[in-house]
Amino acid sequence: MAELQLHQHGKSRVRLGRTWREGSVHHFVEWMVHTMLESDMELAFTDGDNTGMTATDTQKNTVYVVAKKMSKRCSIEQYATALAQHFVHTYPRVSKAKVWVEQAPWKRVEVGGIPHDHGYAMCGTEVRTTHVTYDRAGKLDVQCGVKDLKVLKTTQSGYEGFLRDAFTLLPEVRDRVMATSVTATWKYAYQPMDYDATFATVRGALLDGVFGPPKGGVYSPSVQFTLYAMAQLALERAPQVESVFLNMPNLHFLPCAPVGSGFDDDVYVATSEPHGNIEAVVTRKDAKPHCRL
Repeated sequence: MAELQLHQHGKSRVRLGRTWREGSVHHFVEWMVHTMLESDMELAFTDGDNTGMTATDTQKNTVYVVAKKMSKRCSIEQYATALAQHFVHTYPRVSKAKVWVEQAPWKRVEVGGIPHDHGYAMCGTEVRTTHVTYDRAGKLDVQCGVKDLKVLKTTQSGYEGFLRDAFTLLPEVRDRVMATSVTATWKYAYQPMDYDATFATVRGALLDGVFGPPKGGVYSPSVQFTLYAMAQLALERAPQVESVFLNMPNLHFLPCAPVGSGFDDDVYVATSEPHGNIEAVVTRKDAKPHCRL
């Protein structure tokens, strides 16, 4: 006998652009939105009865409707919350709404050092993220994050003292290029007054954990050590945050001695495959991790 244990349905990769015009100055964002609804629609799976179902096409259209209703500039967290609450409040059969939003890295350009009124350029690979859930009991859960945040430092990194056996070829090194593409998520114990400001605080803490002070930097004996330092700084500077997840794969720059010369810490083979992959969840004391590894 088969039994339907869990089910949900939603719409993925709904791309949305939104402009807010404040006089001659325009503000633009591009979002990728994913929705998923938990509901009492078991019969759609077991009996083919779609009565009362909120179609995935309806969910797609609602993404744009709610964006239209956000008449003032808002963060992705505020938008995702409004969208999730709309689904639960509007459709009686929906018990829980889950919304993921990713924000593309469009940045206002400057011309002669002056911010342009309406000109934007795509800057880098970094994507801001959020995951919001809201249920019929009124419980709101907000997680924020960033992905594809590529960072690199040309010194103040090494890797020594690891286990060596017959399969170990990696040499120990005291000075190397360290590079990674950071994926991070964090959960709020309570909602901040300003999501954008808190995001900037956490992001700044993560970067400071990698690089240290501008003059001299900070030494990293391993990616693991640096990851933990980054999470510690995020918890220290953002009291709203109770749990931080970090994933940091190596982006390798391997020493290269070009034909007819030696390696002088100057030429590298750039490669990302295969790569080491380091991840962890760091929480405040007695807090629960917000995700599983």
